[in-house]
Amino acid sequence: MTEGLRVTVRVRPGAGRTAVGGEHGGALVVRVSAPAVDGRATEAALTAVAAAFGVRRAAVTLVTGATSRTKVVEVAGGDPAVLGRLLAG
Repeated sequence: MTEGLRVTVRVRPGAGRTAVGGEHGGALVVRVSAPAVDGRATEAALTAVAAAFGVRRAAVTLVTGATSRTKVVEVAGGDPAVLGRLLAG
């Protein structure tokens, strides 16, 4: 099993559409349409990160930041090259 890629993400809930890309203070920006209520924005962000990396949702795990906009996630099988492209926007 390959080591997971740890990624710091900055979630922006309530966006017009879900998008992954760009950088905010060194963190990958994840815009989600879901509101920051009952963990819905967090779940939407994890799903968006999985789609952006081309992995199953189950491969993305929240490490820290359940109630924060800045979170650390682990992407099992995540490609650092993909992360670089996403951060570049």
